[in-house]
Amino acid sequence: MRKVFAILLCLCVALPARAATLVNDTETENLLHELVTPIATAANIAPNRLKIHIVNDDDFNAFVSGGEDVYVYTGLLTQIKSPAALQAVIAHELGHTVGGHMTQMADRMAAEMRRALLIQALGIGLMAASGEPSLGAGVLAGAGGVATQGMLSFSRDEERMADNLGLDIMRRAGYDPAAFVTVFEQMQNITGAAESKINPNRINHPLTAERLKNVREYIAAHPGKYTSADKKYGAKYELVRAKLIGYLDTPARVNDAYPARDTSDGAIYARAISDMRGGRFDTAAVGVRGLTTRAPKNPYFWELLGDIEFADGRYDASVAAYDNALKYLTTAPQVQTALALVLTERGGAGDVERARELCLRANLTEPSPLTYWVLARTYDGDGRANWAMAEYYSLMGNAKKARAYAKRAQKSLPHDTPEFIKSGDILNRK
Repeated sequence: MRKVFAILLCLCVALPARAATLVNDTETENLLHELVTPIATAANIAPNRLKIHIVNDDDFNAFVSGGEDVYVYTGLLTQIKSPAALQAVIAHELGHTVGGHMTQMADRMAAEMRRALLIQALGIGLMAASGEPSLGAGVLAGAGGVATQGMLSFSRDEERMADNLGLDIMRRAGYDPAAFVTVFEQMQNITGAAESKINPNRINHPLTAERLKNVREYIAAHPGKYTSADKKYGAKYELVRAKLIGYLDTPARVNDAYPARDTSDGAIYARAISDMRGGRFDTAAVGVRGLTTRAPKNPYFWELLGDIEFADGRYDASVAAYDNALKYLTTAPQVQTALALVLTERGGAGDVERARELCLRANLTEPSPLTYWVLARTYDGDGRANWAMAEYYSLMGNAKKARAYAKRAQKSLPHDTPEFIKSGDILNRK
């Protein structure tokens, strides 16, 4: 059973995505959507087209790809203690999108490459014309450096523009642009000593001190009445930070951040998660039950209790906890999948059928490898199990195994079934 729980954590919490690892968590994703939506709207980006990705990495970082995919690093979420400051970071990244910086960067790179090639051609010309290789060698050697310096200068200018555009976006959204000051002050605390020794012409961002000065001047020039996300989202954000710290940090670091004397919801949340990870299920359950008493309508406390009860083999209690979570969540494919997994383990009357229904509904909202893996268990030897495993391997990026299972599915399924047709789709993918 603990092996199954390990699979749940592996597939539901961390999934491979290119060279990074993505974290899937309904609570964190929902909060980020709430924070990002008004900022995106102010940037004239349709919020329903935004996709939030949480990158499991300690870096203090975030970026936007294509204007619709927002990548936020767990290091940023755990280190920034203010939802308003997080909005400022996202506003800066959307500033790059609004400014068309990705396209401009590609054009500038092409221009610098042409410039470097012309300089190299000049160096070769000097060698050929003079018959003295030394005359052109210096020109050739400097060609790459000229291109690099040109790109660094261009990148610094784009970062300055993104700061200003981000400030504009925050103001249009009605949020206090002073959140940028919070971000840069925290960055200065992290990198200030190192930046004092850096040549500002050798980096792709302006020095933090310069950015902080520019932001303060901008804010002084644009007075107004603004709201702050901290008032509305501060408590939710602290729970998300505590959750990530509980899952991603060592027990010692969790205890340092949230000592036993801290009885806040976030501290209890983080310690309970850390206890669960360490196999101290009874202690973890006591903490979370206390949270469900304090906040009985918080679905994520019930979700965690379901995880703990399942890990400890108490299937009935786990099912009850997940059911409570689903009472307060309109869209929760990850909770649906977790409940389906417990039902397949319990195997009571009607459990498998309900698990199958939950998986099918979850995949309509957000297809995931774990959901297809659990779905395959509900078919128990049926040809549809092979189709579900084909979908699982397809999402995991293993095309060879996906095709192998799709072929097995087609051998045993009637040709007019949806699963036969979907297996064919997998086989026809290039």
